[in-house]
Amino acid sequence: MLLHNTKGIVLRTVKYGEASIVSTIYTELFGVQSYIVKGARQGTKKTQGKAAYFQAAAILDMTVYHNEQKNLQFIREYNWAYPYQTVLFDVVKNCVAMYMVEVLQHTLKEPEANPDLFYLVENTLQQLDKGSDTLTANLPLYFMLHLGMQLGFQIQGTYSERTPILDLHEGFFVSETPIHAYYLSDELAMVASQLNNISLYSDLEDIKLNRAARRKLLDAFGQYLSLHITDFGTLKTLAVLQEILG
Repeated sequence: MLLHNTKGIVLRTVKYGEASIVSTIYTELFGVQSYIVKGARQGTKKTQGKAAYFQAAAILDMTVYHNEQKNLQFIREYNWAYPYQTVLFDVVKNCVAMYMVEVLQHTLKEPEANPDLFYLVENTLQQLDKGSDTLTANLPLYFMLHLGMQLGFQIQGTYSERTPILDLHEGFFVSETPIHAYYLSDELAMVASQLNNISLYSDLEDIKLNRAARRKLLDAFGQYLSLHITDFGTLKTLAVLQEILG
């Protein structure tokens, strides 16, 4: 097996044996991979604190062994690639991060590398760590739409008087109400258009939403992903996120 240096974003970690863990990590080089970390749960001075590196949403620099024929890989070395200042401790920001992680768990079906998607996730988590309350509240909406872009089903068009309705099934702004229930209209369609065309995270500061509007958009964008991703399923963290962002 060859050694490789790669960044990784932790998606899930479970206990393995008496003292080890298995961590599912979205890597820059190899996509989603599962790694054994031996002795991470031992109580010795040498291993103390190792498990903390593998909290969900952690961004790591890793040296890993990679064998394409195996489902379980090994990590040789690891350290923080980006040490969070707030995400792991702030209740609201941690909830947003856990929501993003669950969206990725439902989205990434195969171990395929997608560097642009990896950088989207990495940058969004870093902006969450540094962001204001408004930016934090709007980040999940931004993330879901831009995730769709990276996966190949970007929403086309913009909100206008001629196209005031967003057809979530087709991914287009349209002039007439669709015959199905998957659409947004009026103010919600306008906000979706703004979010879809944002290129700078700082622009999220300018989008002001009340509780009801944000809840509806979170539901709608979740529907949008489920319509375009096979077996997307139900997001357990959505209800918690909606409540906390109130």
